[in-house]
Amino acid sequence: MRRILFVILSILSLSVMAETESVHPFTLNTNAFLDEGALPVLYTCDGKNESPQLEWTGAPDKTQAFALLITDQNAPNAEFYHWVIYNLPKTTLSLDQGVSTLPAGTTTAKNSWGNPKYEGPCPPKGAAHTYEITLYALDNPLNLPASANAETIKSALEKHMIGKTHLTTVYSRWLE
Repeated sequence: MRRILFVILSILSLSVMAETESVHPFTLNTNAFLDEGALPVLYTCDGKNESPQLEWTGAPDKTQAFALLITDQNAPNAEFYHWVIYNLPKTTLSLDQGVSTLPAGTTTAKNSWGNPKYEGPCPPKGAAHTYEITLYALDNPLNLPASANAETIKSALEKHMIGKTHLTTVYSRWLE
């Protein structure tokens, strides 16, 4: 009888844990656009080239830092990086639109243009490109040299990733 009671309590406990985890998933949100929707011109090379507002909730309990990558999924030769930031403090839960000063301790790596900053989508005219904004929860801040490129950072963060969430957006520059 005790064994049956233990099994029932274990099942109930797992069920409550699963419900708790699903109530607070790790999510990334923005008020700039709808997930899988069109990216407004403001955030692109055709507009003010401002970074979108971002906020997140539900990071895993053991999160010690965050990393954020914005990539063009349709670049012809390789993944194209528009923004690469890492070692965002675990207490950071949002970034303002057009943020110019990141929280202390945050590192900005060079994007695919070779600049350590946000540079918005600027696809060739006539083609729609898909952009992924991915936020990683890390178990430790990344210990990398200042010269680390985006590929090195991505490889390092995947070894420390304990959670991941993303948004997708599309932008195209039409032929005139």
